[in-house]
Amino acid sequence: MGMLIAPMSTGWTTDRITNQNGNVFVITGANSGLGFEAARALAGKGAHVVLACRDSDKSNAAVQTILRQHPRANVDAVRLDLGSLASVRACASSLTKTYPVIHGLVNNAGIMAVPYGVTVEGFEMQFGTNHLGHFALTGLLLPNLLAAPGSRVVHVSSLLHRRGRLQFDDLQGRVSYSKSAAYAQSKLANVLFAYELQRRLAARSALTTSIACHPGYSATNLQLVGPRMERAMVREWASELTNHWIAQSAAMGALPILYAATADNVQGGDFIGPDGAFELRGYPKKLRSSKASYNESVAKKLWEVSEELTGTSYLLLSANRIHRCVRRRRGMLLW
Repeated sequence: MGMLIAPMSTGWTTDRITNQNGNVFVITGANSGLGFEAARALAGKGAHVVLACRDSDKSNAAVQTILRQHPRANVDAVRLDLGSLASVRACASSLTKTYPVIHGLVNNAGIMAVPYGVTVEGFEMQFGTNHLGHFALTGLLLPNLLAAPGSRVVHVSSLLHRRGRLQFDDLQGRVSYSKSAAYAQSKLANVLFAYELQRRLAARSALTTSIACHPGYSATNLQLVGPRMERAMVREWASELTNHWIAQSAAMGALPILYAATADNVQGGDFIGPDGAFELRGYPKKLRSSKASYNESVAKKLWEVSEELTGTSYLLLSANRIHRCVRRRRGMLLW
């Protein structure tokens, strides 16, 4: 747990989240860290929050922790392993049946700088988990998001997206693998995906928006997983020290997520991060992402590759059909 060191200035906090009664939010990787803090805050504001996590025991424990703090909260858990497209499809199928209308999807789960490994389908683990799994999940849940005017998809990236480059000739790291470069690539993919999704939604006058954000340097388990997998005790110890003495708390790191998901002045295509020096810590504000993240031709190519690899097609509806879909979904709920 990082030390809660107050930023130099005061800004937006969870106190400014409006009443979320009746709104359904799905948050991936919400059993700990940033996702858990975001889930806890939204549940405290009346939202129905669904924790989509790989480890069912941990997610159920997280649900109980939230309920102890907010006894009247509506909090559920569903199993989701982003490293398995079969799991993504099963999770999406369960969610679409249980929640005909979804007001917010937070693509938060991720892994960082781990040794080379592959997902069930053979994708490089970081690219497959951090990007492709979320790409498939978002596409499968899109009809339910479109049924909620004003719904948002929040993509949690990283400061390290600024170092990322899309290696289309070796996306899976089979020719050359660097755990740090692979992580940066996956985080750049998150932002490219966020912006391309927003462009496609806007082109069809959809009322759903897509926003990217990053948490700065926040104390979570994310930094510890890689060293533990490699049994690199010195690096693990160093990460624990920096988490304790330098990083801001996970609660502070979750603020850009919550701002992106709920603040009134957020628009599709925004990029939210901390307002402090070098974007490492602080309260949320609108920022500019890397120059590479605004490359529309790269984003389009990534989209096409992602559709091919995941077998997921985004059947975005025309504006008129979107509106009819919303009315029909509302009718189902009222019936």
